[in-house]
Amino acid sequence: MSSNAEIASRGAAVLVGNYAPQPIALVRGEGCWLYDAEDNRFLDLMGGIATAALGHANPKLRRALEDQAAKLWHVSNLYTTEPQIQLAERLTANSFADAIYFCNSGAEANEAALKLARRHHHDRGAKSGKERFEIIAFEGAFHGRSLFTLSATGTPAYWKGFEPLVPGIHHAPWGDLDAVRQLLSKKTAAIIVEPIQGEGGIRTPPPSFLAGLRSLADENGCLLIFDEVQVGMGRTGTLFAHEQEGVTPDVMTLAKALGGGIPIGAMCTTRELAAALVPGTHASTFGGNPLACAVASAVVDELIEGGVLDHAKSMGERLGQGLDAIAAELGSEKVVETRGRGLLRGLRLAMPPGGIIDACRERGVLVISAGADVLRLAPPLVISTEEVDYGLAVLREVLLEAD
Repeated sequence: MSSNAEIASRGAAVLVGNYAPQPIALVRGEGCWLYDAEDNRFLDLMGGIATAALGHANPKLRRALEDQAAKLWHVSNLYTTEPQIQLAERLTANSFADAIYFCNSGAEANEAALKLARRHHHDRGAKSGKERFEIIAFEGAFHGRSLFTLSATGTPAYWKGFEPLVPGIHHAPWGDLDAVRQLLSKKTAAIIVEPIQGEGGIRTPPPSFLAGLRSLADENGCLLIFDEVQVGMGRTGTLFAHEQEGVTPDVMTLAKALGGGIPIGAMCTTRELAAALVPGTHASTFGGNPLACAVASAVVDELIEGGVLDHAKSMGERLGQGLDAIAAELGSEKVVETRGRGLLRGLRLAMPPGGIIDACRERGVLVISAGADVLRLAPPLVISTEEVDYGLAVLREVLLEAD
C-alpha cells in the first residue's frame, strides 16, 4: 500500500495546486472515524466541511445508492425521473417551499437563487418600465466560487485577482440593519444572507436581525434569500437554521449535508417565484441526478424519521457546553470566545488556528478553521457522547500546551 507521502507526491504531479491539503491521504471511513493510507485513525470533527452528516459509509445511504445504481444513473432533465420527484416531495413537505430546483453544489444553488431574483424582477420590470438587479450581501459572507456568487461573497481575499466582479452587488456590515436600509433602493432585487456565517467565522446573527431583514425586504419589495448551504439539514439543531428565528425566506439554498457526501444542491422557493424560470432560462445537466437524489432522500428520512435530528440537537448542546468549559478554563489569553449553534461550533482563538489544527491531527482528531482566527468543528450529526467527549479532551490538551 502507498504511503501518505507517496500519494501526495502523485497528486502534486497531476492536480491543479489550488488546494493545500493536510499531509495525510484518507482512504476509508466508518461512522465518525477516518483512516489514512498508513492505517492511522482520526476522529472526524470537520465532517467533510459540514457535509458528511450521517458519517462515513453509512449503511442506509449505501443501500440507497446501491439500489438506485442497479436501476438508473443518469438521463438528464429532458426526462422525468422519480428519485428527483421523491426528494422534492420530502423537501417541500418539510419546508416553506413548494418548488425545488436541483443542481450539484452550494455555489450552483446560490447562483440559481440570484439569477431567479433578477429574472423575477426583470419580468415584472418589463411590464412597469422599471427593473431591479442589485443584490445586498454581507461582509464576511461566503456564497460560492462562481463569478456571481464570488461577487456576493463579502471577503475580498476570495475574489482578489478575479475582478471585475458582477456589478450591482453591495455589502453591508454583518448584523447592521441600518446599513442595509441605506443600501436598499428601487433597484434592489434581493438580500442574500447566511442565517449563521460559516466561512466568515461561525458568526451568529444579532437578536431579531433576520426578522429585521424580512421586514426590510417586504417594505422594499425585494426577495430575501437564505443561504443554508452549510447551516441547513440539521446542522444547527433544527432541520433549517432559520426555523430558530421564526423567519421565512422567499428562497433557500441547500447543499453539503443534503447528500451526506454525494454532490447535490437545491434551490427551494415558492411556486409563484419559480414561475420566473421557464424552460431555457436556467439548467444543470447533472442536476437532480437519480443517484444523488436517492441518497439525499435517505438523508432526509434519517434526519426526520430516524431520530438523527433529535440526537444532533443533544450532541450540539454537549459540544457547546464542552467548548464553553474549555474557554472558561483557559481564559482570553488563548480563547477569545465560543461561537455557533448545534453541531456547527467555533472557538475564536488568540492565536492563528493552523498550529492547533496540526497538533490535533497529530493526536488523531481532525478540525478546520473558519476565517483567520476561528477553529471550526462540524462533525457528523451521528457523533456519539463518547466521541464528543474524546474530541473535547484532545482539543483541551492541545490548547493547554499551545504557546
